[in-house]
Amino acid sequence: MSQDLKQIIREEYVKCSKDPAHFMKKYCYIQHPTRGRIMFNLYPFQEKVLRLWRDNPYNIVLKSRQLGISTLTAGYSLWIMLFQKDKNVLCIATKQETAKNMVTKVKFMFENLPSWLKVPADENNKLTLRLNNGSQIKAVSAASDAGRSEAVSLLLIDEAAFIEGIGEIWASAQQTLATGGGAIVLSTPFGTGNWFHQTWVRAEAQDNDFLPIKLPWYVHPERDDHWRKKQDELLGDPRLAAQECDCDFNTSGDTVFYSEQLDFIIATSIKDPLEKRGIDHNLWIWELPDYTRNYMVVADVARGDGKDFSTFHVIDTELNTQVAEYKSQLSPKEFGYMLVSIATEYNDALLIVENANIGWSALDSIIERGYKNLYYSPKSETLNAEAYLERTDDPSRMTPGFTMSMRTRPLVINKFREYVGDKSVVIQSKRLAEEMKVFIWRNGRPEAQSGYNDDLVMSFAIGMYVRDTALKYKTQGLDLTRAALSNMATVRPNAQGNFTMNGKPNPYQMNIGGQDEDISWLL
Repeated sequence: MSQDLKQIIREEYVKCSKDPAHFMKKYCYIQHPTRGRIMFNLYPFQEKVLRLWRDNPYNIVLKSRQLGISTLTAGYSLWIMLFQKDKNVLCIATKQETAKNMVTKVKFMFENLPSWLKVPADENNKLTLRLNNGSQIKAVSAASDAGRSEAVSLLLIDEAAFIEGIGEIWASAQQTLATGGGAIVLSTPFGTGNWFHQTWVRAEAQDNDFLPIKLPWYVHPERDDHWRKKQDELLGDPRLAAQECDCDFNTSGDTVFYSEQLDFIIATSIKDPLEKRGIDHNLWIWELPDYTRNYMVVADVARGDGKDFSTFHVIDTELNTQVAEYKSQLSPKEFGYMLVSIATEYNDALLIVENANIGWSALDSIIERGYKNLYYSPKSETLNAEAYLERTDDPSRMTPGFTMSMRTRPLVINKFREYVGDKSVVIQSKRLAEEMKVFIWRNGRPEAQSGYNDDLVMSFAIGMYVRDTALKYKTQGLDLTRAALSNMATVRPNAQGNFTMNGKPNPYQMNIGGQDEDISWLL
């Protein structure tokens, strides 16, 4: 090799060591899904991202689909391994197979490098590539102890929003990064409230060490409005397309309540309480009792010493409007006494208390106080007007409080969703709206995201369900009773031809067996 060629190679090596974009554009090959083996010709936005990664140790990337960012990450990892000694790159993904794909991309680039750029490999298999300069990349699946036992120079987390328990993984790996390592966290959005979303929001507010890098679909120079509209068709759901293409947290994820519904509630009905009561100011009042209205108080009981909260809502049953709300931690017995007090204040409201587990302690306090308008659940699961009235006449077929079961839980949630979707409920609490934002489907079950509560959501949902079943059935049952009474006998008019009782109109004074009888008491 001539001296001039050696000098050229030396200069080129220095350029590659300083600039990952130069290294990739000139010497890295990738496997294109349709064109096969091609040179990694970086787009301008990819070059910019590379330089941001080089100059910032912690990066969080909110990205659109199909931007080549995972491949870019593979090239960046190889650059670190070649030009720095003893660097340990760890790739974590939802599944080991996904993490392995990153190592596969690194290996493909490595194997197609010119000989003067290569470093001999001491270990080369499906999950690991280790060079004899001490640098390596390893792929692992997501687990709470991933990265705990080894010093990590660069932690790659792919599709972080979709990894269950990513907060624990980050906490364990963070200890090894504290000595000078860095991290690149990649994901499309998947709902709000999860670790990825929280970390992104804090990064934007400069409350952590992450540099936020947002890459929506239009950063790609070969995409236009036609491409974006086509994604709606291909993905079959505009909301999913917004998640995959627009980097939109609010339309992404398995949220129970759609973002547009929550936006409507926040814009039209959320407001500060008229007053905040109690030592902790956690009883919020928007409307004082109106003695011409009917109310229900719906409660969910917590232990009072844990992470969950005891909650209740006061709802105007006719207008379906939230007029008061409580969220705090009380002992079940004290909470029961509080429920009696608030229900009495609101016109002896129908008091509905979930009776699962610790709820019985609150119910005992309510029964001890002799509260008369307590909701009872049927022991049978038949729900119709005739059956409901029949059960209310037979205490042995009823149980105090609201019974949440495997069958009723989805019905309760769906009823709440229906009211929200129809815009036929008025929610005034920002606390409830915040819980609704992080209320998601997890394995087909609606519940709060990890680290959040759903106590306000569940108690309000019970209220919507009771309003649409028991209260409606009671009204229907009274109508049935009136219809039956009108067919029992001949209604007897007075001398003026009117139905009367004590000089006032009375449609229920009847002539039965030749005797005048007022049977309105049956109602």
